[in-house]
Amino acid sequence: MGRGKKYQPEQVVNLLRQIEVAVANGKTTALACKEAGIVEQTYFRWRKEYGGLQVDQAKRLKELEQENSKLKRLVANLSLDNLVLKDFASGNF
Repeated sequence: MGRGKKYQPEQVVNLLRQIEVAVANGKTTALACKEAGIVEQTYFRWRKEYGGLQVDQAKRLKELEQENSKLKRLVANLSLDNLVLKDFASGNF
Protein backbone atom coordinates (compact mmCIF):
# COMPACT_ATOMS: atom_id res chain seq x y z
CA MET A 1 0.00 0.00 0.00
CA GLY A 2 1.46 3.35 -1.04
CA ARG A 3 1.92 6.37 1.14
CA GLY A 4 -0.64 9.12 1.07
CA LYS A 5 -0.53 12.58 -0.36
CA LYS A 6 2.52 14.70 0.38
CA TYR A 7 1.70 17.98 2.08
CA GLN A 8 3.80 21.12 2.00
CA PRO A 9 4.76 22.51 5.43
CA GLU A 10 2.41 25.49 4.94
CA GLN A 11 -0.46 23.09 4.23
CA VAL A 12 0.36 21.07 7.34
CA VAL A 13 0.29 24.15 9.57
CA ASN A 14 -2.99 25.29 8.03
CA LEU A 15 -4.58 21.85 8.52
CA LEU A 16 -3.36 21.72 12.12
CA ARG A 17 -4.93 25.12 12.74
CA GLN A 18 -8.17 24.04 11.02
CA ILE A 19 -8.39 20.92 13.20
CA GLU A 20 -7.62 22.86 16.39
CA VAL A 21 -10.42 25.32 15.60
CA ALA A 22 -12.86 22.47 14.93
CA VAL A 23 -11.93 20.79 18.23
CA ALA A 24 -12.29 24.11 20.07
CA ASN A 25 -15.78 24.37 18.59
CA GLY A 26 -16.77 21.02 20.09
CA LYS A 27 -15.87 18.44 17.46
CA THR A 28 -13.88 15.38 18.39
CA THR A 29 -10.31 15.15 17.16
CA ALA A 30 -11.25 12.07 15.12
CA LEU A 31 -14.09 13.88 13.35
CA ALA A 32 -12.03 17.03 12.75
CA CYS A 33 -9.22 14.92 11.25
CA LYS A 34 -11.64 13.01 9.05
CA GLU A 35 -13.12 16.27 7.72
CA ALA A 36 -9.60 17.54 7.02
CA GLY A 37 -8.83 14.35 5.09
CA ILE A 38 -6.16 12.91 7.37
CA VAL A 39 -6.02 10.20 10.02
CA GLU A 40 -5.56 10.98 13.70
CA GLN A 41 -2.10 9.40 13.74
CA THR A 42 -0.95 11.89 11.09
CA TYR A 43 -2.47 14.77 13.04
CA PHE A 44 -0.57 13.84 16.23
CA ARG A 45 2.68 13.27 14.32
CA TRP A 46 2.33 16.66 12.61
CA ARG A 47 1.41 18.36 15.85
CA LYS A 48 4.55 16.97 17.45
CA GLU A 49 6.72 18.16 14.54
CA TYR A 50 5.02 21.42 13.55
CA GLY A 51 2.96 22.37 16.61
CA GLY A 52 3.28 26.05 17.45
CA LEU A 53 4.99 27.01 14.21
CA GLN A 54 3.75 29.73 11.91
CA VAL A 55 3.45 28.95 8.20
CA ASP A 56 6.69 30.70 7.27
CA GLN A 57 8.57 28.99 10.11
CA ALA A 58 7.34 25.56 9.00
CA LYS A 59 8.44 26.25 5.44
CA ARG A 60 11.88 27.39 6.64
CA LEU A 61 12.21 24.31 8.89
CA LYS A 62 11.59 22.01 5.92
CA GLU A 63 14.10 23.94 3.78
CA LEU A 64 16.74 23.63 6.51
CA GLU A 65 16.08 19.91 6.89
CA GLN A 66 16.55 19.42 3.13
CA GLU A 67 19.73 21.54 3.12
CA ASN A 68 21.07 19.56 6.09
CA SER A 69 20.40 16.30 4.28
CA LYS A 70 22.26 17.52 1.18
CA LEU A 71 25.21 18.67 3.28
CA LYS A 72 25.41 15.30 5.05
CA ARG A 73 25.53 13.52 1.68
CA LEU A 74 28.21 15.94 0.48
CA VAL A 75 30.35 15.32 3.58
CA ALA A 76 29.96 11.55 3.17
CA ASN A 77 31.04 11.77 -0.49
CA LEU A 78 34.03 13.98 0.35
CA SER A 79 35.08 11.62 3.15
CA LEU A 80 34.96 8.69 0.74
CA ASP A 81 36.97 10.64 -1.87
CA ASN A 82 39.52 11.48 0.82
CA LEU A 83 39.91 7.80 1.78
CA VAL A 84 40.39 6.81 -1.86
CA LEU A 85 43.03 9.52 -2.35
CA LYS A 86 44.90 8.44 0.81
CA ASP A 87 44.91 4.82 -0.36
CA PHE A 88 46.11 5.88 -3.78
CA ALA A 89 48.83 8.12 -2.35
CA SER A 90 50.14 5.33 -0.10
CA GLY A 91 50.23 2.90 -3.02
CA ASN A 92 47.30 0.74 -1.86
CA PHE A 93 45.44 0.53 -5.12
